[in-house]
Amino acid sequence: MKVKFWGARGSIPVSGRQYIKHGGSTTCVELRSKKDELVIIDAGTGIRLLGRELIKNSHNKFTMLFTHSHWDHVIGFPFFAPIYNKKTHIRVMGCSFSSDPVREIVAKTMQPPGFPVKFEEIAVRFEFDSVCSAGCELGSLFLKPIELSHPNQGLGYKFSEGGKTFVFLTDNELGFKHPGGRTFSDYLKFSGGADLLVHDADYTEAEYSRRKTWGHSTYQQALDLAIKAEVRSLGLFHHNQERTDSDIEKLLAQCKKLVRKAGSKLECFAVKEGQGVKF
Repeated sequence: MKVKFWGARGSIPVSGRQYIKHGGSTTCVELRSKKDELVIIDAGTGIRLLGRELIKNSHNKFTMLFTHSHWDHVIGFPFFAPIYNKKTHIRVMGCSFSSDPVREIVAKTMQPPGFPVKFEEIAVRFEFDSVCSAGCELGSLFLKPIELSHPNQGLGYKFSEGGKTFVFLTDNELGFKHPGGRTFSDYLKFSGGADLLVHDADYTEAEYSRRKTWGHSTYQQALDLAIKAEVRSLGLFHHNQERTDSDIEKLLAQCKKLVRKAGSKLECFAVKEGQGVKF
């Protein structure tokens, strides 16, 4: 299993010298199975560069999963080059517990007057499916969803292949249970023993005291989940739009101190745009 991060920023894309190391693009994750089957998670602004790579390599059949339909996770879709290629076949899945039907997640990004090309006018062949709560097979991958604790709901995902597991829980508030969301113990069980857990780590404790119920976790809450779930590696994700590279590195250093203090073997990193992980 191979994972590549094309965008790790939360809420809104940012640019500037202070954001170069970890990047300014919003959520988009590429997942490849051992058989090179492709799954794309979310269509934030990071999907633009991924689209260029897929066109260059003539990869025109894949699955797109969505965690939820907030703008920072869908705004890049109209700029995803493969959707203008008639040879492209995309299976779109996700948000079966959301208020938005699956098709509307992508269609609304191209509604006039917000975008000049209508969704109905693009050439790509779509197949729309919801993700059932029992999970499903995506080629050689097995996909299991879990409801996120986030305003307007959404889904987190666990991918399994050949004894390896990747858990992706962005926009998930561990300190507050939103309607339709799960408890900390549920996320603990869901993440247990994962090779890689990528989790929302938007806030510091000071920021969270003012923004509780906004749908995001602190880096300490994400770390606590990872340690208790005994995962092998934790990727801090959904970097706050105000968090500079220097700020993120300071938070990461603090996480590593807490890991040592807990006597854990957890590997912790702050996700960088363009970073790849193979396991």
